[in-house]
Amino acid sequence: MDASVADYAEHLTEADLRLLSAVAPRPGAAAMHLGRDPAAIEELLADPRVFEAVFGPAAVAAGHAVLVSPFLAFGVAVHRAVIDLSGLDYLPERSGLRQRVPVFDPPELRDFLGSAARRLFLAELLASFTRVASGRYRVRSGGRSRTRRFSELDPVRLAEMLEAAPEESRPGLYRRLGDVSLFLAGVFPDYSAAHALGPLDAGRLLRSARVPTAERDGLAAAPALELLEYLGARWYRAALAAAPVRTANLAVVGEVAARFRQARRILNHLADRYLLGPDSPWFGQPGRG
Repeated sequence: MDASVADYAEHLTEADLRLLSAVAPRPGAAAMHLGRDPAAIEELLADPRVFEAVFGPAAVAAGHAVLVSPFLAFGVAVHRAVIDLSGLDYLPERSGLRQRVPVFDPPELRDFLGSAARRLFLAELLASFTRVASGRYRVRSGGRSRTRRFSELDPVRLAEMLEAAPEESRPGLYRRLGDVSLFLAGVFPDYSAAHALGPLDAGRLLRSARVPTAERDGLAAAPALELLEYLGARWYRAALAAAPVRTANLAVVGEVAARFRQARRILNHLADRYLLGPDSPWFGQPGRG
């Protein structure tokens, strides 16, 4: 069995398993058994009856989305994207703030979603941002101790932590910087474009990503989504290079680094279609603290 498929069972709550077994009953798939049958779980995530139970009009009106875990909802949405893309010749692409042009890339996006590991990656990424970590940490500079703030949704402040982080913590920080780049570009592209990084902050991020000096000026002036794509892929590769052991989960990070734009485009579709709206229970508008 693909380890990534087995990982689905680890994220689901008992309430999730009860919903799956009740909405789409199948022989031997009672809630108590589903947790031991990860392959059946992934089949159910793609079941149209489960989609209707979580995202259908009746479910939305009754507020059922909040009764399931974020991971289940996002897993269902990611699997629904496979169905959505099977019938599309193109998807709209943002060419500017609130502007869309058709791009004929669904075959590439379908190929991205053809991997169970990459589907799981997207569901885990989305679930990880339903609660955003923030706080303070101390650094020494010029012989003095200073307090700095950080937020997982502020890549500039998150990147500053690399300066003070011990070597063993850097792979995780690089990974999270890649995550926040993909999340902002994928789920909140209009916000990212409207609140584009200034030259100073863009320069800081490019330095933290160890971009050669000769390349920084041109990249700092790039559109916000292009800059986030470039930085996100570079940070994912840095996480892969810095990790002392290359695990199967980390190997998927390398795959997403190579196909970052496809991952971002799929998240754009999910955000537009299923994840955002005035009554969204998962994500509020990001802002810098």
